[in-house]
Amino acid sequence: MYQQLYLDYNATTPCAEEVIDSMLPYFYEDFGNPSSSQHPYGWLAKSAVEEATNSIARCLGISTYDIIYTSGSTETINMVLKGIAQKMQSKGKHIITSKAEHKAVLDTCAFLEERGYEVSYLEVDSHGLVTLETLRKALRPDTILVSILYANNETGNIQPLDEIAKLTHENGSLLFSDTTQALGKVALTNVLQLVDFACFSGHKVYGPKGIGLAYIKDNQDANRLPTFIQGGGQQKGQRGGTINTPLIVGLAKAIEMSCENLENEARRLEILRDTLEDGLLKIELAISNGTAQHRLPNTVHVSFPYVDGTKFLTALSSKIAVSSGSACNSASVEPSHVLTAMGVERSLAYASIRFSIGRYTTISDIEKTIEIVSNEVLKQRESNILWERRPIS
Repeated sequence: MYQQLYLDYNATTPCAEEVIDSMLPYFYEDFGNPSSSQHPYGWLAKSAVEEATNSIARCLGISTYDIIYTSGSTETINMVLKGIAQKMQSKGKHIITSKAEHKAVLDTCAFLEERGYEVSYLEVDSHGLVTLETLRKALRPDTILVSILYANNETGNIQPLDEIAKLTHENGSLLFSDTTQALGKVALTNVLQLVDFACFSGHKVYGPKGIGLAYIKDNQDANRLPTFIQGGGQQKGQRGGTINTPLIVGLAKAIEMSCENLENEARRLEILRDTLEDGLLKIELAISNGTAQHRLPNTVHVSFPYVDGTKFLTALSSKIAVSSGSACNSASVEPSHVLTAMGVERSLAYASIRFSIGRYTTISDIEKTIEIVSNEVLKQRESNILWERRPIS
């Protein structure tokens, strides 16, 4: 095991031991194909998938029919955006999203633009939130879909989705929200009643990687999507291919565990989050980028002026696992598009760090992190001549 503090839970979480135990029998004992209806091996696997689906539906307050299993949120995003574009093109080819979305949404929108669709990228405010007036002006009769991230994966700031949903549906448009980061951190039952589509990934909630789901509200009616993967007609004909029984069982166990202790864990994380943020903001000139009224209980995003972001992350990497933004965009040398959309200067965006805590984070971890980061910022600034020449108020 690495001797690092792990504060990158928004990138991924360790798979819980209980989750692993729940999956193991379906790898080597009850290994049947759920679509094999002629023998007990298939019956047992199908029963396991049905029980897992019922458990997820209970936890999220949705219908079992509204669940389609995918490999994770990126696939779901592709499935929903491309599916709606294909299905609704007779009504229009206009899609609305924001400049602070996850790259999976932005890249899929770019793909659709290349195929003749028009995408409006909404400006956001200093919290990364969409303003209702901006959305109202962008909506048109030919707007088929609005895609707005619920909880930002970098800053933790939460969008006013109830008001966004009202405007969107009054316009006769559909609403998709990437709810990946919110699962297991905040209650989602009301949120899922507001949207037409949402997505989740198991590895964000102490489940296995490679499994997630598409939430399709009223899947038997108007929201039903075209077939995304042709095959054997599995999953109501919308995603063909052999259903991954062990991963679905593991996903259900992970969601069940998170739902059982949601309120207590959220309060614990809030205390740790606030302690971490307060400690980091004692560093001279440090700025918090997660200051919205509503935000995730586990995310702290701070900018450190007069610090070289690349050198800073490299220096921290031997002691703390943190990131400069989304793990899905780690290959980019550009500053966070979320921060620049929020109006943060590029030089400051480069010197910004996301700290995301989780189930196994302790107060000792928080105290050590504050000490390590404070010392490293001081060290970095000592070698920066601009720090010496900074204006003193």
